[in-house]
Amino acid sequence: MNTATTTGPLTGVVVVDLSRALAGPQTAMMLGDMGARVIKVEAPGTGDESRGWGPPFVGPEDAPESTYFLSCNRNKESVTADLKSPEGADLLTRLVRHADVLVENFRPGVMDRLGFSTTRLHELNPRLVVLSISGFGHDGPQGGRAGYDQIAQGEAGLMSLTGPDPDSPTKVGVPIGDVLAGMNGAYGVLTALFERERTGRGKVVRTSLLASIVGVHAFQGTRYTVAGEVGRAAGNHHVAIAPYGLFRCDGGAIQVAAANDAQWARFAEIIGLDTADPRYDGNARRVARRDELVADIEKKLLEQPPAHWLALLDAAGVPAGEVRTLDQVYDCPQTRSQGLVIEVDHPSLGTIELPGPAVRFDDSGRAGHRPPPRLGEHNESVRAWLHGLDG
Repeated sequence: MNTATTTGPLTGVVVVDLSRALAGPQTAMMLGDMGARVIKVEAPGTGDESRGWGPPFVGPEDAPESTYFLSCNRNKESVTADLKSPEGADLLTRLVRHADVLVENFRPGVMDRLGFSTTRLHELNPRLVVLSISGFGHDGPQGGRAGYDQIAQGEAGLMSLTGPDPDSPTKVGVPIGDVLAGMNGAYGVLTALFERERTGRGKVVRTSLLASIVGVHAFQGTRYTVAGEVGRAAGNHHVAIAPYGLFRCDGGAIQVAAANDAQWARFAEIIGLDTADPRYDGNARRVARRDELVADIEKKLLEQPPAHWLALLDAAGVPAGEVRTLDQVYDCPQTRSQGLVIEVDHPSLGTIELPGPAVRFDDSGRAGHRPPPRLGEHNESVRAWLHGLDG
């Protein structure tokens, strides 16, 4: 094991990753980013199902790599095992005994049928933190349902809030339910590890795609639970703040967020609107007349290109920005200055760039990153490590 690539706040923590697709792998990758040793257990022959998700695939024709898989499996080792076989069950038993965390996102009941109920896991290792991620929760009237991101986006209300209008429910352009569940899983695991320092025992942490999406309803949630209003999609403009959204200019568009009256006054002055116009006196009036306001703003903005307005708004301290494509984002010097693009040396792809972790530490962190593993790449080294521990 290359210790130079595994330093970080979680150095010494061992994670067994039984998950596949995205939510569980996202959790395990985040823990690996922080220095944990992550051992990903995959089915022989096929591995994590996301290894087959594409195109695009990259690399040699006889061993193509899915860019989907590459997105959520850095800083891991891969071993293969059929968990239904005696040999696979034995390997998992040995891993559990020496692990700090186990991550799984099987449908509820699968771990029990494999012989690794939470009771059994804690018999093997009382200090083990177990993370279980499901689609709709492990219990309740729909606890056994399988969960995929877009289904959860629809059932958890997110699609009804997204899109150009109430009649066009739209999914988010990334698998946001999976990613949020992965983030919540990492948050729960770290909390349980912290508690273990006091109690000496691990516990079971649960989250779901449903819980993770409902958990980010933010003001749209209280808009219903407190005020009784059901939010619906409103396109590219904020439903409670104005002006706050996307505005057309000459040859393009910009986004402006005038979140208070002072910012509104500076914005209006720059584009030549009357700051004393009683129609737009206060955020509530601006929200009530949003369509009229947007039309008045765009009439002014269409006189000049985006760059002209962005320069003036930046100088005046009015929050504004352009809408970038992903190539522009990853090539942006600011993106790269934040460590959001990392280089890894992949065994078959050579040096490649990956999106980097979102959390940084001033005085600690990984000295480098491991590439997403080839299927079964660490079969021998992980088994040798276990043999050394077991004697």
